[in-house]
Amino acid sequence: MRDGQPDRENESVLRFENVSLFFDHVPALDQVSFEMAAGETRIVLGAAGSGKTSLLKIAIGLLKADSGRIYLFGQDITNLRERSLYDIRSRVGVLFQEGGLFDSLTVGENVAYPLLNQRVRIEEEKDTGQVEEKVKEALRFVELEQTLDQFPNELSGGMRRRVGIARAVVTEPPLVLYDSPTAGLDPITANTIMALVAKERDSKNTANLIVTHRYQDGEIMANFRYNPEHHKLEPANGGGQAIHTIFMVMNEGKLVFEGTKKELEASPDTYLQKFVRR
Repeated sequence: MRDGQPDRENESVLRFENVSLFFDHVPALDQVSFEMAAGETRIVLGAAGSGKTSLLKIAIGLLKADSGRIYLFGQDITNLRERSLYDIRSRVGVLFQEGGLFDSLTVGENVAYPLLNQRVRIEEEKDTGQVEEKVKEALRFVELEQTLDQFPNELSGGMRRRVGIARAVVTEPPLVLYDSPTAGLDPITANTIMALVAKERDSKNTANLIVTHRYQDGEIMANFRYNPEHHKLEPANGGGQAIHTIFMVMNEGKLVFEGTKKELEASPDTYLQKFVRR
């Protein structure tokens, strides 16, 4: 507590308690437990089919746990029906694989979609043009304001992914889920995407749960901080500049590692070492 107010830096945004999920008796998640706080980054690594994407889906109620409890912003969502999930889910941004944009909508309409479909919002926004301004601001954030009236098929893969980030953060959610944000991109474009994720984290104290196959994505989040004065990422060199980044490794539905980058790299475990860049 600070001056009678909650300490938001330590506020829990997502908590799993012994969560299990089965598909045809095969565990997709097996007794998974963890908790993440506001502003925290979690990098989720693991082999294909290890439960990474299931972790994201169950976190916002797109899948239902067979056992265990899931808490989102302190609220137990484990057994909430779809209608009851609507409002709390609107506080979570999601970047789907490949960006997940609607091909029939312009870039501007894609980014506006979360704003226009929030149940709890200021009704004046439609009349005052605040939605349009927020869309432009989100696209400026990813340096794509000039694409407002274009369609997704007119953009490169990296640009579509950046539009996906704009859509995920346009409502200024306290938690954003990223499903393979750099998959299929060349290294330079992939690093640009992760720089935008770090920029969002450091500008808005956003918590991020990032599923990825690239260890480099985690390295960027753990080792670099966005400098708003220079408008670029800079190394975080200790002295109070440490960035709270936790690495999680999944294997056959189990959370087999949870710790810092340094701890992961020091582990002698042969499975864990598959995901560490040398």
